[in-house]
Amino acid sequence: MEETMRRMLLVLTLFLWFMSFLNASKLDVSKFPPSFLFGTATSAYQVEGAFLDGNKSLSNWDVFTHLEGKIKDGSNGDVSADHYHNYIEDIELMHSLGVNSYRFSISWSRVLPRGRFGGINLMGIQFYNDLINNLVARGIQPFVTLSHYDIPQVLEDRYGAWLSEEIQKDFGHFAEVCFKAFGDRVKYWSTLNEPNIVARSSYQVGDYPPGLHMDPYGGAHNMILAHATAVNIYKKKYQEKQRGSIGITISMAWFEQLRSIPEDYIASQLARAFQIGWFLDPLFYGDYPIQMRESLQSKLPKFSSKDKKKLEHKIDFIGINHYTSFYVSDCHVLSNKSEENENKSEENEENEAVCVEVERDGLPIGTPTAMPNYYVVPHGLEETVLFIMDRYNNTPMFITENGFGQQGDDKSTEELLNDVDRIEYLQSYLTSLTHAIRRGADVRGYFVWSLIDNFEWTFGYTIRFGLYHVDFDTQKRTPKLSANWYKNFLSDDKSQWSTKDGEIKVI
Repeated sequence: MEETMRRMLLVLTLFLWFMSFLNASKLDVSKFPPSFLFGTATSAYQVEGAFLDGNKSLSNWDVFTHLEGKIKDGSNGDVSADHYHNYIEDIELMHSLGVNSYRFSISWSRVLPRGRFGGINLMGIQFYNDLINNLVARGIQPFVTLSHYDIPQVLEDRYGAWLSEEIQKDFGHFAEVCFKAFGDRVKYWSTLNEPNIVARSSYQVGDYPPGLHMDPYGGAHNMILAHATAVNIYKKKYQEKQRGSIGITISMAWFEQLRSIPEDYIASQLARAFQIGWFLDPLFYGDYPIQMRESLQSKLPKFSSKDKKKLEHKIDFIGINHYTSFYVSDCHVLSNKSEENENKSEENEENEAVCVEVERDGLPIGTPTAMPNYYVVPHGLEETVLFIMDRYNNTPMFITENGFGQQGDDKSTEELLNDVDRIEYLQSYLTSLTHAIRRGADVRGYFVWSLIDNFEWTFGYTIRFGLYHVDFDTQKRTPKLSANWYKNFLSDDKSQWSTKDGEIKVI
């Protein structure tokens, strides 16, 4: 009898533990702080179109996409999703989702067609005023990025854009024009989007404008100091009155060591230094990571005493763009390494000691997506957030981009609308994010990339990230299954959703 009671108590204990685990792991909006920002994201060149409307000048991407062979499908962003003319409808889409924030970028070429060498384009100012006013009227917080890859082509032609110190003056002028015009309603400013990607793609790999092949560190140095210029202007002249915050957005994959050996642990640290520390360490600690200094030596620029003074004004938040994870290993001890390994990433070309892979023992790190070398690895988001929390004093964080790419050029509209894979991706990554928050990470917002299908840089229109499908011939927006899922998640309404045989279905 006593043995039976013990067994019953054990079963009851296990049952209660299991139920508590289910409740703890169940994803719902209540797992996030009440003030949490849930939104969607886009960028100016990718969605606006209207590339010559409203006195806008050509941007570097306007010029680059018209060069033969630069974009996979030969397309460009001249029209794209025509957000410029359809922003009212797009705001209604956001409102119907129930989001409380929208992350978008401002076209530098639309506001200052000739940079600081010409006047302010009032038509450009009016467009963004209208966009912001309509967002606010719908209870949606504008979360503004100043430069999301695109810059006026005139600055490229005049002095080489990011390769010249002159860009620091131009970016400061652009930032101040925006603070003056929109800062009374915009409470979140990100200076640059993924400068670590821009530096490598523009000046090393050459697949982004201006398409150069050289060391990327001079351009990156000017990006950091241009960012600091804008932060100083905001902190000294606008923040106290406008009561907003300012930060920067960095692309962050998670680097997981391939093997449980010290060499691969060191390799993972090197990879993070070259991807994340490259831009964040100067902003928090006044210099580049020691690993970069030791590896690059004279290739890496130095910050003058004047520069370091400029870097003293700290950012208010860190924007994290996270999509995927990689394995990393020490190449010097990697056995059976093939020089033609097609799975190798080019994240750290200068680090001969670091190999970046997407497979271990012949198995991929996660489920593949339409983006090359992008895999579904949900725990990578939690690990990334915890790394940032530990290294940068738990500075407030926003997940400024996270999303799933579909192959868009070989599927029917019906297939694209039934995006179950995207729902599973978003569910798993948001669940991972709740784990990081529960462990103390100060995360304050999450933005799905993206609101609508758009021009996906060098992939053109062959990959779609939108919650809403866009017919680029008619500009018709149609909600995908994921849009309905996100809407129900935000309303905390689970009654319409059921999972059966691993597939998510609407009841």
